[in-house]
Amino acid sequence: MSPVLETAQAKDAQEVGVILHSWLQNTQWVPKLHTRDETIGFADSMIARGWVTVARKRNVAGFLARDAGFVHALYLSDGMRGQGIGRALIARAKAEEEMLTLWTFLANTDARQFYLREGFQEVTRTDGSGNDEKLPDICYQWRTNGET
Repeated sequence: MSPVLETAQAKDAQEVGVILHSWLQNTQWVPKLHTRDETIGFADSMIARGWVTVARKRNVAGFLARDAGFVHALYLSDGMRGQGIGRALIARAKAEEEMLTLWTFLANTDARQFYLREGFQEVTRTDGSGNDEKLPDICYQWRTNGET
């Protein structure tokens, strides 16, 4: 069953926030900076801005938060990886923008491999001093014409 992609509604904040919080809590190398309620509140603010697209398979299976060409977040619920949901969310964003830019942590090897498979190219790396987590990160970019 392919996921149904749609613009998130306020009622989706709980599920979106739980997906994000679960990943943050279950990823050993990520500092634990925010409570579950704070993360749900953050999800609610992204939804209120109109940034979030959800992928549904009965419930919210994943989401992508994007402000024009800048991807703020792409997360899938536990057990939903490897089913084409992330690819579907990225494909929709690619269909709507000529260029996408995003950051991911250097330690997030699964995300790095995914973005490279999806045609993103590395633009720059930092030591992490500019992000809340203080973790080294990588900026990736995708363009319709393949150039960076």
